[in-house]
Amino acid sequence: MKRMNSSNLSRPELVNTHSKYVYTDEELMSKFQSGNQDAYIELVNRYKDKLINFVYPYVNDYDRSEDIVQDTMLKVYTKKHYYREIGKFSTWIYTIAKNLANSDYRKNKRRRTKTFSQISSESETSYLKSNDLDIESQYENNFNKNKINMAIEKLPEHFKCVIILRDIQEISYDEISLIMEVPIGTVKSRINRARLQLRLELKNIINKRG
Repeated sequence: MKRMNSSNLSRPELVNTHSKYVYTDEELMSKFQSGNQDAYIELVNRYKDKLINFVYPYVNDYDRSEDIVQDTMLKVYTKKHYYREIGKFSTWIYTIAKNLANSDYRKNKRRRTKTFSQISSESETSYLKSNDLDIESQYENNFNKNKINMAIEKLPEHFKCVIILRDIQEISYDEISLIMEVPIGTVKSRINRARLQLRLELKNIINKRG
């Protein structure tokens, strides 16, 4: 499958330079439904990296993650009129990606392993700055990012996903509940348990360094 290349996607003029107004996802989708192809390109540019980060824990393979995101964007393109603005666009697209990732996981029991370090450094930095984990205070300035990636890798699949959605993507509990199709209470419980387990994994890594 042909890979998405952001260099091939020209940046559409969807910002009013006078008012600095930026269209919301929902407004862009409405424009795309009306035939504006630039709006679709902008949505791809906004979500492709986020979706790769989200999908990766399901398949544990970067190339397959890219394929799933390609398929997600294709569904957005071909099923654009199925979207209704009564719901958030992000919930709709994450749900599509999750369903495709689950389908891929079921079809591919034997998975090739690649390190989580292939996920964008921007996401890693955002994760390190998470106030909920206060990770930076436990490390010196020469903190090895690969260590936190190793710790995330050790989390169960359902913990990885909620951590990424909440602490990296900064998605609300309500929206995570819709995406994961579980009650909000379950979402909060999983996030708390995931953070606790991640702290323990990181402490073990620190102790091994000593």
